Amino acid sequence: MNRKDSKKNKKIKKLIAICSLTSFIFIVATYAWFIGMRQVNVQSFEIEIASTDSLLLSLDGSKWDTTVTINSSNFKTVSYEGNVNNWANYGSANAGLKPISSIGEIDTTSSTMKMYEKGSLTATPGGYRLLASRIHNYETNTQRAGSINTAGYNTENGGYVAFDLFIRNFSGQAYYSEDNILNEEAIYLTTDSEVTVGSNGVSDTGIENSVRVGFAQIGRVNGKTTDVATITGIKCLPGEGSAVTGICRTAQIWEPNDTNHVDAAISYYDTSCRLRPAAASPATDPTDITLKSSYTADSHCATVEDGIARNTYAIGRVVDIADKVDVYDGTQYNGYTATTRKTYSGTEPLYAFDYFTDTERDMEGMNRPAFMTLAPNSITKVRVYVWIEGQDIDNYDFSSIGKQIEVQFGFTKERFTETEAQGQDGPNMPTGDETKPVFADVPATKEFASVDAAKAYDPLTGVTVSDVGAETTAETCAANGGTWSTDKCTYDLTTKIQVTNPLKDITTGGTYVIRYLVSDWQGNYAEAFTTVTVAE
Repeated sequence: MNRKDSKKNKKIKKLIAICSLTSFIFIVATYAWFIGMRQVNVQSFEIEIASTDSLLLSLDGSKWDTTVTINSSNFKTVSYEGNVNNWANYGSANAGLKPISSIGEIDTTSSTMKMYEKGSLTATPGGYRLLASRIHNYETNTQRAGSINTAGYNTENGGYVAFDLFIRNFSGQAYYSEDNILNEEAIYLTTDSEVTVGSNGVSDTGIENSVRVGFAQIGRVNGKTTDVATITGIKCLPGEGSAVTGICRTAQIWEPNDTNHVDAAISYYDTSCRLRPAAASPATDPTDITLKSSYTADSHCATVEDGIARNTYAIGRVVDIADKVDVYDGTQYNGYTATTRKTYSGTEPLYAFDYFTDTERDMEGMNRPAFMTLAPNSITKVRVYVWIEGQDIDNYDFSSIGKQIEVQFGFTKERFTETEAQGQDGPNMPTGDETKPVFADVPATKEFASVDAAKAYDPLTGVTVSDVGAETTAETCAANGGTWSTDKCTYDLTTKIQVTNPLKDITTGGTYVIRYLVSDWQGNYAEAFTTVTVAE
């Protein structure tokens, strides 16, 4: 690779590293959705999330940064008091990921995602009978019986990962309080997002092909909000007069490796699945799935091929015996459609959910679809879920041999790669800059004797901010607008400072926080605060 190509790759990485997440899941054993009886145990699962220009992240609604990390050891301590994070029952005898199914529907009362797990399993002449119960997470965020403190909340159940991530989008000045996607800006999934078998795992078992990651936007507040309780307390159904905008639209769910199917998974499917014809009438074509007459003898279901994506008929409600559901129901498998929904509003228990796939991730130019949207000048509470999708055709009995999977994904606001937008050569830009800007003369505290005096104060008086770039010559420094001195290039970013100044709107005395925020073109950001006391 020549030097220009190397610099180009560095610039591209900088542009797309707006929000990345890296996870390691060590799987000791597993059980397929309704086919085996073993369990997925999580020994280690670490999530690192990073952002750059115009997006900041937090796990507690208080400390904001370009990078946050959450894992099995700190998932409680790095979050806010009273959080209901769940790490697959980490530390208990029943710890581990369990195959689960969901279509991303949000319970607005509990502000959690509706999820379903196996209720029973019985082999049928053409597959397996499906019974499923809802996971009891719908009392999450409510006070536990007998609890008298704010930390005593019911949490999510085990078997999956769930945690709150707060995203502060500080582009723009206006805040749109209504829940309208047309007021929001697109966020894209980066092309290096992937789920693979980890370095200590066994390849070609397919366990990585049934992982799902869901992003449920619970609600948002104005990006200038500094009250931590308001931020962490965001819910789907805010109280009357609340500054919170409830969202809770259907979660965006990412399906990685949508076209990948290992030989063993295909063989398992071919061996166990038989066609289930639609019933012309109960008298001539019984629908009792325990009877051979409900299937076409010696038939084979629709072909599954590696390299071609197949639908997942995920569970959208409780499934009981009266539903007579086979795990292979659906047009793309046994051909049976009486138990599958045609629209999201349908009442049938199975639904071919429209995931965001790797196929969509890899689309280029104007064909690249948005992954999700965020309102400008906002703080959005996102509930992140990670699980193994039990209804995925790739989740078969022996995928547990894989033992370890690695998950990595990221977000970007850039629809086009740098090459697409700027051509092969591109502009003359600095590269390799990882230094944060530095504020100067920001007072840590400030006192005013009256409200009028506080309102007249200009928080930018005397405040400056500088940034050291990565240029190595005076010529490139000058070409990019910097000042060269003592073998380094420095930029004055004072005019880029964004200030959240609550003093201009106060009517009474009290304690207020002024926030200063700035970022360089590479996305390295700096933040400073002044605590102001105003006499009553």
